[in-house]
Amino acid sequence: MTDAQAPDRDTDSPADAHTGEVPDTESADGSTASAETAPVAGTPATDEQRQDTTAPEPDEDDSNENDDPDGDGDGDGDGDQDRDSDEAPIDPEQWLAAYRPRLDPETLRESAADPAELSGIRDRLSDKIDAALDNRSRARLLSLRAVVSRLAGDLDRALDDGQLALTHAQATGELRRIAIAQARLAHVLRCRGDFAEADRLYAEANSPELPDRLRAALHEQMARSCYDQDRYIEACVHFERALDLRRTHDRDLLARTEAALDGVFARVAARGWGPYARSRDEVLQKPVLPVPHFDAGLGRWGYADATGELVIDSRYADAQPFREDVAWVRNPDARCWELIDRSGAVLIGADAGFQEAQAFSDELAWVRRADEAQWLAVDRTGAPAGPAGFDDVRPFRRGVAVVRKGRWGAVNSAGELVLAPSFDGFATALTDGRYLDGFTDEGLAVVDAGGRKGVVHRDGRMLVRPAHPAVVIHPVAFLIGDGRGRWGALDRRGDLLLEVVHGSRATVLERIDRLLADTEPLL
Repeated sequence: MTDAQAPDRDTDSPADAHTGEVPDTESADGSTASAETAPVAGTPATDEQRQDTTAPEPDEDDSNENDDPDGDGDGDGDGDQDRDSDEAPIDPEQWLAAYRPRLDPETLRESAADPAELSGIRDRLSDKIDAALDNRSRARLLSLRAVVSRLAGDLDRALDDGQLALTHAQATGELRRIAIAQARLAHVLRCRGDFAEADRLYAEANSPELPDRLRAALHEQMARSCYDQDRYIEACVHFERALDLRRTHDRDLLARTEAALDGVFARVAARGWGPYARSRDEVLQKPVLPVPHFDAGLGRWGYADATGELVIDSRYADAQPFREDVAWVRNPDARCWELIDRSGAVLIGADAGFQEAQAFSDELAWVRRADEAQWLAVDRTGAPAGPAGFDDVRPFRRGVAVVRKGRWGAVNSAGELVLAPSFDGFATALTDGRYLDGFTDEGLAVVDAGGRKGVVHRDGRMLVRPAHPAVVIHPVAFLIGDGRGRWGALDRRGDLLLEVVHGSRATVLERIDRLLADTEPLL
């Protein structure tokens, strides 16, 4: 599909480059309904609105996921009508996409105008879950059923579905699917009063590699959770971050935030601002690790805690920062590194002979002995624990590491070669301005072959062949440049989405955003 042919309607994912149809890659709310057809708050779509609303389509890899031959959602293959009714059956995902729960301006919690009407929607979702066999479909449908149960006030069933949905989502290994399941489960936990676990899940889900729409929804939900806990400073921080991501694109978010801030300021007038805003590491309950501290008088390194108090004496000639609760240090009388824990106890002695050592990541560290020219991976005991024999290496990230053996490739933590060393380099550029020397959290990397860029997946698949002067990874697409200042885009299957005719990356980003559905996240 050329740029001129791109549809202006709101969709859930960039339109299919060949058909103009919109494959469901599941946005924040797991639906594809257009905001223009949304009914009034707290009511389901009317029959007319349902006809005008784009029905959810299967995920890219979920075709025929419910073995429903006619696609009408009931699995009976009888077309658009049930055998016992002349009225088209309600698709529960379509219904939820258009549904707008009521938002209490005082509690900032959602509720259903008529909880009883949700029971039928839950039953239809149950039918689809029974027919779904793959992890992707079950993760999506179970988390949607958790949404329905939560809105109906049945938090026990919502918790069971939310936890099971997250298990299926994690089995897919897909970043966005996991984040959606985490966010929906966190919303249930928040309603149950389990704020610590809810906040941890929200923070864990909120990766910078997600679409801005989903990240804004996560910040909005995190703000409401802070509101429940009388953490009003922190609530304002999250509302501000949500607006920073979507301020110019989402009028509904602006309206909801304005109403929410009225509630915040009313509470502040009565109760004060509450505790300080926590850092992400505090929300994730990560331990505060000691940091290297140099004693100029001794000319030695030690480690200090967050207050500056020395917790490991200054006795090392060199010291690396702690990573994953361990750190490499070198004694004044030794040429080789040893590994210590937070107490200073030695886990790997200098006698292991590691003259060079990189920080631990994914429970593995790259090391090189004095008498060897190549790198190998070791565990915390110093035992070889995976691949070895590389000229150059990068840290493991989510189970895969970029390595060089003549040319660049990739290995997993089991030592298996997932990408043959056939590339000139890895230079992964992201639309938020970051560059990674390897793979993203989602498992994507930009590779260089003779000055031409392509995209590979950590499982070894070539998603975009090296044929472009420039490639940048977008949360739902790939930006491509011709090297002369013109930009276009490919979808996640590598098919043309926008012609390479635009004068800036910003223009392409704007057009991709217009191809995405502007629906309310049902988190």
